[in-house]
Amino acid sequence: MSQAEVARPASPLWTLGLLRSELLTTFRRWRTLALLAVLAAVPVLVGIAVKIETSDGSSAGPGGGGGGGGGGPAFIAQITNNGLFLVFTALAATLPFFLPMAIGVIAGDAIAGEANAGTLRYLLVAPAGRTRLLLTKYATVMAFCLVATLVVATSALAVGALLFPLGDLTTISGTTISFADGLGRALLIALVVAASLTGVAALGLFVSTLTSSGIAAMATTVGLLITVQILDQIPQLHALQPYFFSHYWLSFADLMRDPVYWDDLVKNLSLQALYLAVFGSAAWARFTTKDITA
Repeated sequence: MSQAEVARPASPLWTLGLLRSELLTTFRRWRTLALLAVLAAVPVLVGIAVKIETSDGSSAGPGGGGGGGGGGPAFIAQITNNGLFLVFTALAATLPFFLPMAIGVIAGDAIAGEANAGTLRYLLVAPAGRTRLLLTKYATVMAFCLVATLVVATSALAVGALLFPLGDLTTISGTTISFADGLGRALLIALVVAASLTGVAALGLFVSTLTSSGIAAMATTVGLLITVQILDQIPQLHALQPYFFSHYWLSFADLMRDPVYWDDLVKNLSLQALYLAVFGSAAWARFTTKDITA
């Protein structure tokens, strides 16, 4: 690009400083805080709705308080028996749209937002290098993925503890596990959900390298997300659907089986790794060759 980019090497401490700066900048933005607040509000609304619906002693879903099938949303039928199930229900409710939309906004703005603000060129003047800067941006997006998922899980756990009883819980397979084991599985599920968003994060980062408009990058990323979600529901496309990044998202419900079913979980994580490799490489190829003028 321009002669302003200095080719001096960056020290590890400088790299950590860049990552720290990116994390602080991202999590101090009002937009980021607003996204996290919306995500935290979803479990509150779900918990209150279930509490009101069951205030007369009726069940929260089909089949009463029994375990619900293999899909995540079926956990809602067990919330009244154990508030910990609100964690699983909230993650299942936010994963199809709210969580990936938030990730799309952050990832889409990662590079394009800097270019639009006129700060990208100055970042490259520092001894960062394009590859190092791109990796730092992706690490920041993934940190937001983890924080956003934990915000949903923590909010759901707090609301579930306030509104419903806690204790031993029944798995989808019908076996009983301790509350401590349930908490461990809840944490593992939150980590799996965060890992399930790595493909969306890589896609959003790639889109962000294609334009200098943060709004355009965010809108395109969210639009692609919605399009893939729609295509994943069309029966005629069943042959292609296993390759959509969202197809195995709800496989985290298999962690609530005893024993755990790993097949779809492995497929999900493998698919996310494939999307990361493809769109991460595309983002790198685009960003390292484009002319930075802003």
